[in-house]
Amino acid sequence: MALKNLLQGLPMKTLFFYKYFCLILLVLVLTSSSLLAATHLEGRYITTGCAACHLGFDFKYGGGFKRCLLCHGPDSLKSTGITAPGVTPRNVATDLAKNYTHPVTKSAGKHVTREVLPEIDPNAPRHADCADCHKPHTSSYDAPYAGITGKKVGNLNVPISKEFELCYLCHADSANLPVKSSNKRVEFSINNPSFHPIEGEGKNQAVISLIRPYREKKSSPSDVSIIKCADCHSSDESTAARGPHGSKYQGLLSDNYTTGDNVAESSFAYGICYKCHKRSSILGNESFISHSRHITGERNFKGGGTSCYTCHSSHGSVENRYLIRFNREFVTESSTGKLKFVEKGSYTFHGECWLSCHGVDHNPKSY
Repeated sequence: MALKNLLQGLPMKTLFFYKYFCLILLVLVLTSSSLLAATHLEGRYITTGCAACHLGFDFKYGGGFKRCLLCHGPDSLKSTGITAPGVTPRNVATDLAKNYTHPVTKSAGKHVTREVLPEIDPNAPRHADCADCHKPHTSSYDAPYAGITGKKVGNLNVPISKEFELCYLCHADSANLPVKSSNKRVEFSINNPSFHPIEGEGKNQAVISLIRPYREKKSSPSDVSIIKCADCHSSDESTAARGPHGSKYQGLLSDNYTTGDNVAESSFAYGICYKCHKRSSILGNESFISHSRHITGERNFKGGGTSCYTCHSSHGSVENRYLIRFNREFVTESSTGKLKFVEKGSYTFHGECWLSCHGVDHNPKSY
């Protein structure tokens, strides 16, 4: 009755478009199995139907984040009159207001409904909108990527089924990547000498610092050998909505990661690393005899050591095994002009470095 009274008060033109839209949506629902499972189309959750989202909808910009925050914001379902028995949407607005976020609230009006990702126009404005990652007509809790198409393969846009494929739409082959950004598809490629296992299991068979259930290769049902982007990039609050909406930590990370120099080592300084890698193993030099010396700074620095990031890539290395890639902000060529790591025997934890760091010439330094 409330919806009927609301519709009777609408201008004839608006009412026509609303009925036309609902008719199209009904046809799609009846002809698509994926739509039948869509959470936003379940009447027991959204009792006012299409009107809940589409009354006052901004079609030009895909609706905009403000419409989503009516249900997924600080007031939850209160401001809409929608009743969803047993369901309380998480407050995404809290994460979107943090220091490090996908810029949903800061890039309003830049999204267009017909845009294709990855972006092919280098001058297209970078932005993030709810509709870039979520398709409310097709997605559900169990199928969050339903309805999203990935990179074009031949003449077809292939539907995505994995989280990293969604991330690659903006963070890989887009022509408008920021100057300091890198192609994440290249970094996570399973053809690299080493990579964090996003697309597939890793190549390194002796990562002895791993904390269970993480393992190099899955050998039992409880083992985890493949991780997701959101295992590192997500809210700093465990009770927040899942996904990389925002965090208080730089890089939109769930835990702190200090990437600078002369920093005192602590469980907080490298919190994101110690989620999967045993701190006692790293400080105990189990895989590299000078791990502790480098990151604590013992006998080298007054203020502290150097970050894991100085020697290791966070995503993958196109050059070396063990994620080794030197940060040129602190590492330069050796006295003979060389900058490289040479492994001496697979899985033996022996090698040599050719570089200059903190005034120390490695030409080479062997271990």
